[in-house]
Amino acid sequence: MRKVIIIKYGELTTKKGNINLFINTLNKNIQTYLADYAYEEKHDAGRMFIIPNESAFDEVLTILKSIFGIHEFNLGYETTSKELEDIAADLLPLLKEKAFNTFKVLTKRSDKSYPINSMEVSRKMGGYILKNIDNVTVDVNNPDVEVNIEIRKDYTYFYFDKINGAKGYPVGVAGKGLLMLSGGIDSPVAGYLAIKRGVKLEAIYFESPPHTSDLAKDKVMKLATKLANYNNTYVKVHVINFTPIQEAILKNIPHDYLITIMRRMMYRISKRIALMENCKIIVNGESIGQVASQTLNSMNVINHVVDIPVIRPVACLDKLEIIEIAKKINTYDTSILPYIDCCTIFVPEHPVINPTLEKCAEYEALIPYEDLIKEAIKTKEVVKVSTVNKNTNSLL
Repeated sequence: MRKVIIIKYGELTTKKGNINLFINTLNKNIQTYLADYAYEEKHDAGRMFIIPNESAFDEVLTILKSIFGIHEFNLGYETTSKELEDIAADLLPLLKEKAFNTFKVLTKRSDKSYPINSMEVSRKMGGYILKNIDNVTVDVNNPDVEVNIEIRKDYTYFYFDKINGAKGYPVGVAGKGLLMLSGGIDSPVAGYLAIKRGVKLEAIYFESPPHTSDLAKDKVMKLATKLANYNNTYVKVHVINFTPIQEAILKNIPHDYLITIMRRMMYRISKRIALMENCKIIVNGESIGQVASQTLNSMNVINHVVDIPVIRPVACLDKLEIIEIAKKINTYDTSILPYIDCCTIFVPEHPVINPTLEKCAEYEALIPYEDLIKEAIKTKEVVKVSTVNKNTNSLL
């Protein structure tokens, strides 16, 4: 008998003809995360089994909890015997370590050649438990302990404990996206939610030195590191020097349109980086009505400069809901550090909330934005930010 982590796919099993793609992608992602560990893996369309060295069991389990595509874990045991007496001999000592009054037994047979049906296995195993453990009874509705037995072709598994996984889709099955990452609360949450749906993310960050500090940039890199824990261990961040564009906007364009024009420029640059990196979508943390540039009219006018999908995972969440997720994924404390980024400098007192395309075109004609955009892309810095465990942050 040996300990095993049993992985259940959940939503992946609904993919029918594409299930092998989803499971194989999940397996490759697990290999990436567990590259520093020795373990055995086997899988089929119903389950995946991870058997790490005993000394690293808890570490491996902790890592697996951050991997999207895993619906549920079961901490179980594997034996080669299918004899009920042998299974009971392994199971009973473990069960005696638990404090419980009621139990039920559930059995599944993927090996349909096994001569005893599932209900009979459960009945007989329940009899062993009642005979060998004092003061316990069967409760099929609300038991203290649920004993699960799975009889498969080559092995028998039993387990008691269930742990929720990260759920979602394996990272990469949906293709790549470019996250507009700032130092705020919203964009890291948006990134996390996009990754959860199988999108492999790169990120773009706009800095404005000397108006923004290295501390603001470091803050964003810390947020990218936290997202890397979910994004198959790393995030590639494209750092754009936005200063010349922002100063040209400030000098030449009416102040009530500063934010609108600035966001349109960011979208233009993001689209070009996305196409260069084979990203199919742009992802950002815009939330309807939260600021002037996020009214429906503003979002429409700003969005008008790109012709690839823009995904806004937090668009319909309120701030408290976004904060709750930020705390869950451990980005909140970093996001509230008091270092301003280029989205919060030069904010006009009364930004326009109902901009028009005609005014935007008129004002943008006042600056050589195409030349400025080309220079910003030409001089961009690319940083590969990896998980803390990998510790391989580097310039590319």
